[in-house]
Amino acid sequence: MSPRSLLCIHAHPDDEASKGAPTVAKYRAEGVRTTLVCATGGEEGEVLNPAMDRPEIVDNLPEVRAQELAASVDAIGYDELEMLGYRDSGMPDSEANARSDCFANAPEDEAVERFVAIIRRVRPQVIITYPDDQQGYQHPDHLRVFDISIPAFERAGDTDFYPEAGEPFAPQKLYYSMWSRKRMQLTHAAFGELGLESPFSEDWFKRPSLDDRISATIDVTGFMQKRDEALLAHATQVDPESPFWFGLPAEVRNTIYPYEDYILGRSTVDVEVPETDLFAGVIL
Repeated sequence: MSPRSLLCIHAHPDDEASKGAPTVAKYRAEGVRTTLVCATGGEEGEVLNPAMDRPEIVDNLPEVRAQELAASVDAIGYDELEMLGYRDSGMPDSEANARSDCFANAPEDEAVERFVAIIRRVRPQVIITYPDDQQGYQHPDHLRVFDISIPAFERAGDTDFYPEAGEPFAPQKLYYSMWSRKRMQLTHAAFGELGLESPFSEDWFKRPSLDDRISATIDVTGFMQKRDEALLAHATQVDPESPFWFGLPAEVRNTIYPYEDYILGRSTVDVEVPETDLFAGVIL
C-alpha cells in the first residue's frame, strides 16, 4: 500500500455505487488506501426491484441493506467501511424525518466529531463528499453530508477541536462528486442512436448544470464495470432490468463517457486546474 489515502462519505447504502465507484476502484488498483464512510443505514429505503419485493426481505430491510452494502464495498474494492451511526432521515415532513436519532436531527457538532475521529484514524489526504449545490436532489441526508464535511475537513487538523477524537491530521483536498451534464447528454443521445427510449426526461435537463465548475476529470477506463457490479449488489434498490442503469448495452454504457467529474471544494496545497488526478499536488 502507498501512503496515499482516499476517503469517501455517502448518505445511504447504494450511494457509494452510483457515485464515484469507478474512481475508487481505479485508485485502489494503484495501491491507494480507500475508506467508505456511510452516514446512515438506509432504513427508509423501499424495495425498488420487483424480484426482491418479498415479505422476508421487506420485514428485514435494514439487515438486508447492510448485507448489500458489504457486497458493494467488496465489489468496488474499498479497504474499509465505517458507519457514522445515524438513522436514515427520510424525506422532509415524513415521520422518519422527525425522529431524534436520524442524521438530519443529530447535533451538528456531534456528527462532525464522529467524522473527524474517522479522518484522524485513516488519515486521508483526499476526501470526496457531496456538493454545496444540491438543487437537483435535496434529500436531508445528502444535504447533511455536505454540512458536516466542510467543518470536519477544517477541524481534523486543529488541536483546539475534539481532543478525544484522536491525533490531529489535516486532509489536503476535498472534492464534490457530481454527474456532469455532458455525461447525461451523451447517455441520452446514445439511447436515441440505438432507437431506444431514453430514461432521461426533460426534467433531468432542467436541473442546474454544474459543468462550469468541474475542476477534475478522472479517466476511469477499464473500471466502469465496477459501478455495474456495485449497483447490482444492491438488489433491493436496483432492478437489473432498469433502463436507467442498464438500458444501454454494457459496451456502450461503459465506454460512452469513461470519466468521472469532480469539483474542488477545498485545498490546502497548490493545484492547477483542470486536474486529471485527485492526488495532484498532495504532499506525502
